[in-house]
Amino acid sequence: MVILINGSARVDGNTAKAITKLTPFKDYKLIQLCNLRIAQYAYDIDPNAVDDFATIVDGMISSTDIIFATPVYWYAMSGHMKVFFDRLTELITVQKDLGRKLKGKRCYLIACGTDEALPDGFEVPFKKTCDYFGMEFKGTFYQKMN
Repeated sequence: MVILINGSARVDGNTAKAITKLTPFKDYKLIQLCNLRIAQYAYDIDPNAVDDFATIVDGMISSTDIIFATPVYWYAMSGHMKVFFDRLTELITVQKDLGRKLKGKRCYLIACGTDEALPDGFEVPFKKTCDYFGMEFKGTFYQKMN
């Protein structure tokens, strides 16, 4: 199974177009972060807090491949994607057992923006996160949009 996590603020925007054009897989489960409730990371995590983060993590764990898709906003990933990435901290602190289950997953990045190429350093958070969890970063697909 392949899970694709879209961090765009619009479900039918340029990132959706880039996904359709660039995804290396025909079939995938699409997660639209903008339609979900993902709370900000907090050091004093409320164990009774309910949002959609755990469901996404479960999907990642049950997948063989994970695709992160995001527009380039101010030379970085979207806010929706950043909040999601911040929450991954829980998988190295209070839910280490789940974080360990990401080991060996293959990851890809789809990005779109208005520049000819991705800004320097754009891929770093994705690559370093993959390294930290023992996932294999397979590559980036970039689409310049008009």
